[in-house]
Amino acid sequence: MEGHLGGFAPLSVDSLEKILQLFCFYQGWMVLAWDLFCTIKPLGTVNSCCIHHVLAVENFGICRVFEVWCLHIPVYDRTPFEGLVKFVEETVRTKHAASPNRPIYLVGDSFGGCLALAVAARNPKIDLVLILANPATSFGRSQLQPLLPILEALPDGLHDTVPYLLSFVMGDPLKMATIGIENRLPPKSKIEQLSGNLTALLPLLSGLADIIPKETLLWKLKLLNSAAAYANSRLHAVKAEVLVLASGKDYMLPSADEAKRLKSSLQNCNVRLFKDHGHTILLEVGISLLTIIKGTSKYRCSRRLDFVSDFVPPSMSEFKYASDEAFGFICVATAAAMFSTLDDGRIVKGLAGVPKEGPVLFVGYHMLMGFELSPLVEGFLREKIVVRGLAHPVLFTDSQETSTSEFSLQDWLKVMGAVPVTASNIFRLLSTKSHVLLYPGGAREALHYKGEEYKLCWPKQQEFVRMAARFGATIVPFGTVGEDDIAELALDYNDLKQIPLVNDFIREMSRNGPRPRDESAGEVASQDIFIPGLLPKVPGRFYYLFGKPIETKGKEELLKDKNYANELYLQVKSDVEHNIDYLLKKREEDPYRSVIDRTLYHAIYHPRQEVPSFDP
Repeated sequence: MEGHLGGFAPLSVDSLEKILQLFCFYQGWMVLAWDLFCTIKPLGTVNSCCIHHVLAVENFGICRVFEVWCLHIPVYDRTPFEGLVKFVEETVRTKHAASPNRPIYLVGDSFGGCLALAVAARNPKIDLVLILANPATSFGRSQLQPLLPILEALPDGLHDTVPYLLSFVMGDPLKMATIGIENRLPPKSKIEQLSGNLTALLPLLSGLADIIPKETLLWKLKLLNSAAAYANSRLHAVKAEVLVLASGKDYMLPSADEAKRLKSSLQNCNVRLFKDHGHTILLEVGISLLTIIKGTSKYRCSRRLDFVSDFVPPSMSEFKYASDEAFGFICVATAAAMFSTLDDGRIVKGLAGVPKEGPVLFVGYHMLMGFELSPLVEGFLREKIVVRGLAHPVLFTDSQETSTSEFSLQDWLKVMGAVPVTASNIFRLLSTKSHVLLYPGGAREALHYKGEEYKLCWPKQQEFVRMAARFGATIVPFGTVGEDDIAELALDYNDLKQIPLVNDFIREMSRNGPRPRDESAGEVASQDIFIPGLLPKVPGRFYYLFGKPIETKGKEELLKDKNYANELYLQVKSDVEHNIDYLLKKREEDPYRSVIDRTLYHAIYHPRQEVPSFDP
């Protein structure tokens, strides 16, 4: 064995908020100019034996949740693949012995993906979660495979050109150069920063031939070939939870096709496709590894995922990205106007009437397709209140996932705090003094039929009232309107049932999917899941009214007296209906109800200035 294996090096962060799991990062098989550019100083000091790149700027937050260790393989190291596997395996076993009840996350980028799979195959009893970014298990079908004989025959004088070519094959230079550039900056400032970043990269290319001599490049390619063969021969033995991140524009490896193969070959594998990203996906702008882990429900502190205790509140960067990208269109198009009710009954603009301290249970009307959710969650986050929404369990299953599934709005809802609607989850959320969002009408209300706009489809049971009383929670009834201002319901459930193929698909999907309530609860529980036919309109506006808070603290008799609990239940329902009627009437007084009027307002004033509404 030539050279010396550098080993694992921890990344330290000043004032770590939460050190929970071990998070090992295995880098790709080569460090090129783009990698060197992403030096992470905000993460704290990095041991001298560690490389000076790990992840893109978006991934700084990973060290505030995980204890991060990086594997460093020096350029001149000649350790064979099995030697690397044993070295990593020893580290993993040591960490597992120290904390046997906590999962260990292995993040493998390209070559590192083969390494992570190999370690997992040899250690099926250790609780491992693998995050594989464009794993090199597809090396045999890549453009690199034919490169071996060419490099061996290439004259030494031409070797200087190889790193230049490879650097553009590995990733999208523009995406890497945009790392750290704020989306909200003016176009001129963005262009200036982008130009500076690209200019800084060019001098680094000239030194790559010295960093990666011909002999080293040939060794790395042979090592990659043996790594892929080793990992592929042991896929059947991998018991770990696996998440594959595949790039649609990976010009080095056929990563999108490989994700499909791994999903069918591995026992427990999920895939997220990023169609506009290149091979070095973790170094490109717009990719936050922690966000992806949370959104795919992979973050957990023990062997089983706990949606309540394992929740990590969204960071400021996640909030900004969600506001600009994930929820941006619907939030801008509908320009939500929010109102709340003070203790004295006065209605005011904003959320001043909403209790800041929990436990709080928001109970309201579920708009068509749940369109009101994104602006509602964003509005509360602006007030630094994290709302834990109780969502249909189908959002948390993998039944409809494919190898081409992208990181979607469904994943973002999990990042923002969505929880499967179960009695135990409501119990635990209220016990932790959370702000909880409940729609008693559930999917039946969100997928209502023609002529049922703003009609409450609630069950007869009053479970949530007694649950709130048990913890002295404050119930806040609220109404929302605006669905009829953005779309017209053209095909409802009754219409779709008349189409044979569609009817069969709906029944099959509902038969295999979970249900939030027992069948005995009536049509609210037995609602089939489907996508209605909608005709879009020129967007109007969403309106929210949070009613006068209802205190349950000190009303323990609600737990025993069903009649009293039913009276409070009917009061909450009546308040929601009153809030809806109020908004339907008052929105006629809003001079900026139309998106056209709001666009003109933004053209005159600042684009991000809040648009006025009616006076309450």
